[in-house]
Amino acid sequence: MTAQWIERAPAKVNLTLHVVRRRLDGFHDLESLVAFTGAGDTVTLSAASDTSLTVEGPTAAAAGATADNLVLKAVEALAARVPGLRSGAFHLIKRLPAAAGIGGGSSDAAAALRLLASANELSVSDPRLLEAAAAIGSDVPVCLDPRARLMSGRGDLLAGPLAMPVLFAVLVNPGVPLETREVFARIGLRSGEELGYGAHPAVPQALSSDALFALLKRGRNDMEDAASVLAPVIGHVIAVLSAARGCKLARMSGSGATCFALFETCRAAARAASVMRRDHPEWWVKATVLR
Repeated sequence: MTAQWIERAPAKVNLTLHVVRRRLDGFHDLESLVAFTGAGDTVTLSAASDTSLTVEGPTAAAAGATADNLVLKAVEALAARVPGLRSGAFHLIKRLPAAAGIGGGSSDAAAALRLLASANELSVSDPRLLEAAAAIGSDVPVCLDPRARLMSGRGDLLAGPLAMPVLFAVLVNPGVPLETREVFARIGLRSGEELGYGAHPAVPQALSSDALFALLKRGRNDMEDAASVLAPVIGHVIAVLSAARGCKLARMSGSGATCFALFETCRAAARAASVMRRDHPEWWVKATVLR
């Protein structure tokens, strides 16, 4: 029987995203409270003599050329650090929209790294995995162990996992891809310049539901205004989410264009998602939980 390993690649949601400064190396220092959804892609690795990747699923067409997929970049990055790395045949089922601010490609790459760790009997805490993740992209390290936490720096500085209550959410992507670099360019910070909008609120290790919502309301997404100029539909999406019955908070995730709303109950989130699918069939809408 052929050895096979399977990993989920959950969507990442930036509950907050504070831009601190543009660094001298061109990257931006951020502070972001991140959670992960019950929705996501699936990555499978089967033992084979050569590395390969096949992609299918409802959003596969938007995922770009297979040769450029971050799953294959993950193999390259880890092989450069682990001599004799065993790889194989990857199969990716894409359900998440691309260039959407929810880390779909980054989570796929992180899942591929976990699969390679299993196939090569490496610990997921092996520092070479984290080095490979950071080499692939800024969002990949936080996706390597997909649990709620505060991340900072360019995404490479990770606090420990948080004891956070489950959040009921609706994610909406209006079908407009946004490149992160374009949003940062619109913000327009010069090298070494700080944004100056204020520090991120302190995040305790354990959070009650009330404390979490109070913290989130003190936070913000500093990329939202710039993204909304590039894609005005984002403002419409946030308005629709905010107007949904039972919505406690609506905000953009990452660099957009995916937005989210948080609800008190699973039923309220499911009801809101159903209404949005009916009224906006062109949108990608997903009711889910965040952890």
